[in-house]
Amino acid sequence: MAESRLLETPELSAERIDARAAGENFPVVSLLSPRWARPHLRAIYGFARLVDNLGDEAAGDRNALLDELERELEGPPRTEIMRKVHETVKVCALSREPFARLIEANRIDQVKNRYDTWDEVCEYCTYSADPVGRLVLGIYGRAGEPELVAMSDSVCTGLQLVNFLQDPPRDLALGRVYLPQESLRKFGVADADLAGPLTERTAALLRFEGERARGLLEAGLPLARALGGRPGMSVALYARGGLAALDALEGAGWDVFSSRPAPTRLTFARLAVRELLRR
Repeated sequence: MAESRLLETPELSAERIDARAAGENFPVVSLLSPRWARPHLRAIYGFARLVDNLGDEAAGDRNALLDELERELEGPPRTEIMRKVHETVKVCALSREPFARLIEANRIDQVKNRYDTWDEVCEYCTYSADPVGRLVLGIYGRAGEPELVAMSDSVCTGLQLVNFLQDPPRDLALGRVYLPQESLRKFGVADADLAGPLTERTAALLRFEGERARGLLEAGLPLARALGGRPGMSVALYARGGLAALDALEGAGWDVFSSRPAPTRLTFARLAVRELLRR
């Protein structure tokens, strides 16, 4: 039964969550964030990664597991990750709706594996990415400010698009293509070409989509100053981490087939120092 499997599934393990953390384009919990906020940021990250792990890797009926997780979101919690989530929801007075949208993103993944247009991809990001930023704003007590929410959504969608650019072979292995089919047609790229090796056409496609992601990330940069203080500095690293990932992709000539281009720890350290100096 799904109820017993949810407690035992390896996708719930801290080790699996930590392994996913190592590949992110930004520090999960930056030292620039206020100390009091760090446990709550970790709780949100743990939930987001858990949902993705269930939607991407769990054996058997993934929808049943996602349904069970949503019931656990309502309570009572039975796993360590969800106990932390419930505590964060209570302490920070967070809405459960963004958590539910993250679950829904992974339900979408079970039935939809191609996106014809850019607008369709962006709509998917309102489930898979934007809720995370809204929860972060909620931790800082700013989720009710539409201007900040719009900038947060821009950053989160941009970060999600960067992940799509880094992971075409992995996504294709899961049976999915997140890059818009209209863009593939424009550059003469077939789905199968996203398994590699790199060609001029695939490089041109990725570069084109990269500029779209860059525009979204840059549009969200003012969020740091609008949020202010240590919260603003830590949030700035999300956008700058995404931009650094785009720089890494460009530096690798958009070859995502030989390796997964990403910023180094040293790059993040430099970004953090620069953010401190800016403030």
